[in-house]
Amino acid sequence: MKDYTAKTLQEAIELACLDQKVEEKDLIYEIKEEKKGLFKKTATISVYELADAISFGENYIKKILESLNIEGSVKTQYKDELIKFILNTNHNSILIGKNGNGLKALTDLTRLAISVKFKRRYKMIIDINEYKNNKYKRIISLAKRTAREVLTSKNSVKLDPMTSDERRVIHKALAKFAHIETQSEGEGNLRAIVIKYVD
Repeated sequence: MKDYTAKTLQEAIELACLDQKVEEKDLIYEIKEEKKGLFKKTATISVYELADAISFGENYIKKILESLNIEGSVKTQYKDELIKFILNTNHNSILIGKNGNGLKALTDLTRLAISVKFKRRYKMIIDINEYKNNKYKRIISLAKRTAREVLTSKNSVKLDPMTSDERRVIHKALAKFAHIETQSEGEGNLRAIVIKYVD
């Protein structure tokens, strides 16, 4: 967190935007202090940075593990605007759950906690014991195989519902396929990718 002080609140916001190299709509801040004296006015805001969101997420996950009496460690990677929390515990399979439902619930809870705290939705995933990476490889292989079938038949195919990060991986994997277009359709847990043929 970093503080910025100026004569007015708007000037403090503009100063922070200039320093952080972001637009005002993307600035995450809280008003720390506003002084309105007879001869002097000042305003101070505290600006949250990416590191604050990452640290909050790590601590949130650790508290969940503690509440479940599970020992574990949390490491973080940040690449391509994606926060990746990597867990290693003595109960990996329990946290992952059947068909990854436990991991999905943990991810959804952590994402919600971060967005409520920082008033911003960050792209993030949680991986345990390479579960996500291995699943990405499987669904990319499935998507490419399906895309080749669509190229032959020219008929659209709808894949099974997937999480937002899994859909993002498929969109990226098929982006360079000629005559193939991918679209996400549906709502909530039923949102799925449709692979279409285009001239």
